[in-house]
Amino acid sequence: MAVDEEGRGGRARRYAAAAQAHVEGLHPSIRGLLWAAASGLLFVVLNAVMRGLSLALSPFQTQFLRYVFGLLVMLPFVLRSGVGAYLPHRIAGQFLRGGVHTLGLCVWFLAIPHISLADTTALGFTTPIFIMIGAVLVLGERLRWERWVAALIGFAGVLIVVAPKLSGSGGGFLLVMLASSPLFAASFLLTKTLTRFDRTEVIVVWQAITVALLSMPLGLMQWHSPSPWQWVSFVLCGVLGSAGHYCLTRSFTVADISATQSVKFLDLVWAAALGWVMFSDLPSRSTLVGGAVIAGSTLWIARRESRRAAA
Repeated sequence: MAVDEEGRGGRARRYAAAAQAHVEGLHPSIRGLLWAAASGLLFVVLNAVMRGLSLALSPFQTQFLRYVFGLLVMLPFVLRSGVGAYLPHRIAGQFLRGGVHTLGLCVWFLAIPHISLADTTALGFTTPIFIMIGAVLVLGERLRWERWVAALIGFAGVLIVVAPKLSGSGGGFLLVMLASSPLFAASFLLTKTLTRFDRTEVIVVWQAITVALLSMPLGLMQWHSPSPWQWVSFVLCGVLGSAGHYCLTRSFTVADISATQSVKFLDLVWAAALGWVMFSDLPSRSTLVGGAVIAGSTLWIARRESRRAAA
């Protein structure tokens, strides 16, 4: 029996090593798209859990505890490697990034209880446009027409999905939610800059530290004791958030930030699938049509990047 278990374990390790070698053999732009797609899936699940928590508790308390548990999830890795391994080379940059991200989260959490998920999703998809503009103006990345076309087609797909569902009942909170998009874009651009100096794990840990510290005053001012299930949900948020930011930061490490933005629009596909699995919400015709447009733009830019690499 022990021999059989060792044999199965050896085969599993060989398969994992072969899969890792295959992925590492892909062009960096393709690997960046894969990491970005994985982060999108994790963030969709995370946002669904956080919205439920923010309706039951204070939005700012939800924000604070989400990053506290994100730090607790990363703590075993820090202790295993030693605190010295997680000291950043640009601590001022880490706090600047944390401050910008905290501001974006405050705006996002302020609006999320007052507008529909469709409106939230639609406005959130403006972030990649701000990121690609910033990548050219701030990071000096090369402006490639394929990336802009893919992002615009993906955004058109989002509008196809959400336009029939926009109610406009959120009033001024729609503008508040929209204001979070350039803030998150600035945070992600700072993350891309920090990848030149620090490892992915270091950036994820310090994001949790800085956002938790900066969110603590508002979180404690509006404190309500969570129920046992809500504590469990915060643990889940910590796992999902840390894993999502790890995948996102990895995508910034291996590829240009503008090259990964078209895959952001796959988040809407993940959201539709999650709604069907968890809540038996069947996708509407507009969701199916828009999803096809989004998937088409993502596959097209992936193929263009692959051909460019082979040329």
